[in-house]
Parts: sequence; C-alpha cells; structure tokens
Amino acid sequence: MSRFSLRRAAGLPSSLLAGLCAAALAPAPASAQQVSTQQSCRPQGMFATYDFTSVEVLPDQRVTFRLCAPEANDVRVVSTDIADVIPMGFPPGTPVGLPMTKNSAGLWSVTTAKPVPADTYRFNFQVDGARVPDPLATEFSAERTGINSLFEVKGPEGAFQTFQKDVPHGAISEVEYWSDSIGAKRRAHVYTPPGYMKGDGSYPVLYLVHGAGDSDDSWSTVGRANYILDNLIAAGQAKPMIVIMPFGHTPPRAGQDMLNNNDFGNDLIRDLMPYVDANFRTLTQPENRAMAGLSMGGAHTIRNGLTHPELFDHIGIFSMGLGVGGNGDQVAQYTAENDVALRRAAQDLDLVYYAMGKDDFLYGTVAPTRAMLNRYGIKHVYNESSGGHTWINWRRYLADFAPRLFH
Repeated sequence: MSRFSLRRAAGLPSSLLAGLCAAALAPAPASAQQVSTQQSCRPQGMFATYDFTSVEVLPDQRVTFRLCAPEANDVRVVSTDIADVIPMGFPPGTPVGLPMTKNSAGLWSVTTAKPVPADTYRFNFQVDGARVPDPLATEFSAERTGINSLFEVKGPEGAFQTFQKDVPHGAISEVEYWSDSIGAKRRAHVYTPPGYMKGDGSYPVLYLVHGAGDSDDSWSTVGRANYILDNLIAAGQAKPMIVIMPFGHTPPRAGQDMLNNNDFGNDLIRDLMPYVDANFRTLTQPENRAMAGLSMGGAHTIRNGLTHPELFDHIGIFSMGLGVGGNGDQVAQYTAENDVALRRAAQDLDLVYYAMGKDDFLYGTVAPTRAMLNRYGIKHVYNESSGGHTWINWRRYLADFAPRLFH
C-alpha cells in the first residue's frame, strides 16, 4: 500500500489497517487479474477513481460524453436543451439521443457532430432504455420528478450566466413551509444578494416561477438565476434583490387545469408571501415586489401577478400567453373574471415585460395576449427573440428583465 493510501487509511482500527495492508500485498485473485488484463473502465482497488471525464468540452466547442457501463447493450446521450445537436425524438418517429460506442473496456463515448454554443445544459444517459444521471457529474437540476445532470460550455456569449471568481456572490437557501391553502408542506428556493448575510437592510423581492415539469430548484440550477443576478448587481445593472423561487406545481385533483386554477395563487398570496415577509428582510410595498415566470410560471403570473397590482408593481411573462391552442374563450373568460383588476393594473403597474421566441410553440398566444393588454391600456415591453421554448431563452429574458426592476 502506498504512503498516500496509508495516510488515507489513518484513523482506522489497527486490526483493520493491518488487514488492508495484508490484502494489498497479497496476490490478486484470478478474477481480479482477469479484470486488470481486460482493462475494465471500472476503477480497480479500494482508493481508485475513474480515469476519464464524463463530459469534455473540446477546443472547437464540440462535446465528448463518456459513461462506464460494461454490461449495457445500448447507451445514448439525451437532452431536451439542444435539439439541433442531440435529437429529442420530436416530432415522434425521429431519433432520440446520440448513440454511443463501447470500447473493449466497457467505456461508452460519443462526440457531438456540431459545436455546442456557450451556455448551460441539462442531459442524462439513456442506458438500455432507462434514464440515468451522469454518475460523475457534480451539478444536477431537479425536475418535478427525477433529476438531470448539468454541464456548461463557457464562452463570451454565455458569460452573463457564468460564475465569475472576481464578483461578489449571493446565497441560495432552501426553505420549507406549511401551506394552509393546500394542506401540505411546500418548498421554495431563495436567493439573497451579496451582503445580505452581513447587513441589516431590507430588500425588494422578485417571485420567479418555473415551468411545467420543473421544480423550485430549476431557476437556481439550470436557470442560473443566482449567477445572472450576481453579475448584474456587480456591474451596477440591477438593484440588489431577494428572489423567491416557489414550487409551481400543486397537488393534482380531479378536474384541475394545471395552468388555470387557484391553488398556486392561494398558496403564493396567503401562505408563501407572509412566510417570506416574516423570515426575510423584505420591502413589502407593491413598488418593491415583482412577479415573473416562464411557461406554466408565466401562466401563474398572468393569473396571479397581473391581476394583483396591489401586491406587485412589476410583471414578467416569459414564453406564455392567453389563448393556448387558439382558444379564444380563454381570453374572454380571463378578462371577464379580472376586468376590475386589469383596469387597475393599467393605472398602477410600473412594468409589464413580455418575451417570446419566434420558434416557440406558444408563439400563437402573443397576438391575443398583446391585444388584451392594449385593450386595457396596459403598457408593456415586448421582447421577441429568436429560438423556442428553452432555457437558453429564459436565462436571457431574466437577464433583460431584472435590470428594469425597482427604479
């Protein structure tokens, strides 16, 4: 046993340490010698580690993925973030993932045919049909159910959402609270800006909601909200703020519409907001509160933010609108239910920010939503970007929205 290994073993009982030394000096059994001869991709020995990286960004920004799975028959890289590089199987019948190739040691690998733009991406391996997070990953992003591995390709175009070593950093905390409205324990992630821990001042608050299928963990992992805010605040482009990232899904019940129900709004207004104001140093006037969300979170914001100008003075709607699937009745029902609130919103709101990608499958909701806003005289900033319904867009929408808040 090497001196390094002996040091790592320090503190073990002397009898166990002696046994480990004897085992290390003894001849390897036939089976172990055979594995060594075959050069298995699995680590050999008690303190051995994998001798490969699972994700390697090449100089030309192509990416190589690797997984040790000697017994597997089919392994692929799957991702919902970069469909032009890693096929998603959409539309149905098209390929799913990048097929990997296994070498004699059981190590699977594949390199993307195209460079991957500088940004942050979720991915997993699909091993004989089962989705498997990268065993060597150090960053993960939870969904409503299940988890994704993360990797980042660095470059100037993605620097706005990258950890910068010379920038002061805020903190992400996870809080749990009881929701009387829902009758269940709930969870939220909270960003507090640089200096919050050492100071005693109060801060404005942004309530930032994820989309369908994701969780309250998403904005602070794949969404990079904390790094985006850190970098904006350090550059003097955004005011220091607290960001509350709630869990957007509520317990399912019969007849419930995921996008249009009161459960999330009741929990937000009656339970989460009072909890936040009681436990964090918040400024509670409407001019110091904002609400924004993407996709399903955008629907929550339309339903529970835009209609509550007495609570929120700044509204952000990302990749969502009224009239999903050409349903004009949805617009009529929404305005009928919220006529008084929308008239007040036209007078009181300081900012309504609306962003949508030209290739987003919800692009058709833009026209009816903007027409409704115009009908009520609700002034709004409209950001029509390239791209679709992706985190690549949503990170950039947040980076454009946050500097507009609390002035």
